[in-house]
Amino acid sequence: MALRSAAAAAPRSLRRLITGTSARTLPMFLQAIHDCEKPTPNTNAFVSGRLFSSASTSSFIPPPLPPSAHQREQPEPSTNLFVSGLSKRTTTEKLHETFAKFGEVVHARVVTDRVTGYSKGFGFVKYATLEDAAKGIEGMDGKFLDGWVIFAEYARPRPPPEHNAVPPYGRQ
Repeated sequence: MALRSAAAAAPRSLRRLITGTSARTLPMFLQAIHDCEKPTPNTNAFVSGRLFSSASTSSFIPPPLPPSAHQREQPEPSTNLFVSGLSKRTTTEKLHETFAKFGEVVHARVVTDRVTGYSKGFGFVKYATLEDAAKGIEGMDGKFLDGWVIFAEYARPRPPPEHNAVPPYGRQ
């Protein structure tokens, strides 16, 4: 009987453990339930606009980042721009006319999903000159397009394909 009342009062996560226990382990579970029911004092305090809690004293220290992770390698300037953060409703025509304000756009393309036809959230804009591309980045990086903040940067060249396929049978 005590086991049923303890199971009913326990949080859902402990109920499964309690129902499958024997009389020997019942006092341990009752103590755990009792500890769960105790109100904990609110140790949260706002200090300089941030929420700090002294309740959890974790000793976890993340591993140091490699030096290359601190600064992302910048792509070399080119006339091709990578634009990310696009809305699903952004079209290629809208991307072309927005970036055409900063120079002569040779080609613009929003990458779309094959099934839905909506934008995948990124695209490419190709300018006629490097100066126009720099103006395009300066003019549109961090600006709004269709209600979303977009980011423009020089496109990185596509890496060459890796040829690590399994050789046909009989060859090694």
